[in-house]
Amino acid sequence: MQTEVLLPLIAYLLLVFGLSVYAYTRREQGNFLTEYFLGNRSMGGFVLAMTLTATYISASSFIGGPGAAYKFGLGWVLLAMIQLPAVWLSLGVLGKKFAILARRYNAVTLNDMLFARYRSRLLVWLASLSLLVAFLGAMTVQFIGGARLLETAAGIPYDTGLLIFGISIALYTAFGGFRASVLNDAMQGLVMLLGTILLLIAVIHAAGGLHSAVDKLRQIDPKLVSVHGGDDVLSLPFMASFWILVCFGVIGLPHTAVRCISYKDSKAVHRGIVLGTIVVAVLMFGMHLAGALGRAVLPDLKIPDQVIPTLMITVLPPYAAGIFLAAPMAAIMSTINAQLLQSSATIVKDLYLGIKPEQLTNERKLKRLTSWATFILGLLVLLAAWRPPEMIIWLNLLAFGGLEAVFLWPLVLGLYWERANAAGALSAMIVGAVCYTLLASLDLHIAGLHPIVPSLLLSLLAFYAGNKFGKQPRETVLRPS
Repeated sequence: MQTEVLLPLIAYLLLVFGLSVYAYTRREQGNFLTEYFLGNRSMGGFVLAMTLTATYISASSFIGGPGAAYKFGLGWVLLAMIQLPAVWLSLGVLGKKFAILARRYNAVTLNDMLFARYRSRLLVWLASLSLLVAFLGAMTVQFIGGARLLETAAGIPYDTGLLIFGISIALYTAFGGFRASVLNDAMQGLVMLLGTILLLIAVIHAAGGLHSAVDKLRQIDPKLVSVHGGDDVLSLPFMASFWILVCFGVIGLPHTAVRCISYKDSKAVHRGIVLGTIVVAVLMFGMHLAGALGRAVLPDLKIPDQVIPTLMITVLPPYAAGIFLAAPMAAIMSTINAQLLQSSATIVKDLYLGIKPEQLTNERKLKRLTSWATFILGLLVLLAAWRPPEMIIWLNLLAFGGLEAVFLWPLVLGLYWERANAAGALSAMIVGAVCYTLLASLDLHIAGLHPIVPSLLLSLLAFYAGNKFGKQPRETVLRPS
């Protein structure tokens, strides 16, 4: 165990807990659910940018993405940059209209929005179950990433690291709620930026300069410096699919969408778009380039996902490695707390109160139930992460795609098409989920495309076809009163 690396990381975790306690003391009086899950919709532009970025950038971006760049080369760095408009798309497409309607409906969760729009309890149940299943997979990826960081950089056995990481996350999220989550996201976004820039500089220096690093990659495999990448994995259909999966489809991710109903005013949206896009650009480029160039420094890694933590302890002094280990740890923690909160909101607000609406005024019971739901979900994910796969990026993309196939069209068309109805939304959700599950489980790639592309196309057609049946909504449903 490397004490010099571990001590700064422990100090960082204590700071996270301190912010959670601070957030708890700053809770505003009023509706418990709105405060716990949305922080009373009080986010400013800087915090909005950081929480969207930190929620979107996860273990896949700091562990899985650089691992893929290590394996496939500089072409993967170029591919990663197609994620650049993700924050702009999320806030631009959902943005003001989503937030105005959420306030009108007094919506706390994404499923509140769906119910207010479509008036279908069946749709809410289907959406809730889909969300919980996909989030269990997505959070498992984050737990694996956190445990691998501790294993590689601090010398802690994987199982022990998983226990430390999982229990810490479950406790601080259960205790602090949304306000703690976004405060930590703001701090973690800054840590990620600083860590990314300094690690990239250290990697280039260790490789003997940028020109020398590229020459070493070319000597290992000329395809590592080509646009198509090692193993010629980066075909045009793959790149088009990847853009749909990690950029356009992000609009339909529930934990991203809920950030779009919790900001303070329109100025916060505009500032959030600009700052968020800049932060995503720096983080995506920096971490993926560090992973690709890292092969010039560490040419013989057996597990690609270990490239970033191994680089940290190789090219940085021990205490510096411990400090900057907090950067990928921050990315992982911020994504998990967003997903944990969304999952517990689904259990308590959408499922439990859907069955027992009379408990809405029982604030004491709701607080207890919410904290326990968050903590138990964390422990379930911890168990699921006990035996990890070799490359977590594929598992993460699988969970991402499942959420997008279910939520994207009901969410976007529900906002912008007044005639959209529950029959159309249910049809889209069922067809999207079934199609994506079949194609992904059978590993079928029609015309070389990722399963998300045909799934979204069929889901869109199902929405249109289903919309021909069922009751038409009230004309005023999308018009803020």
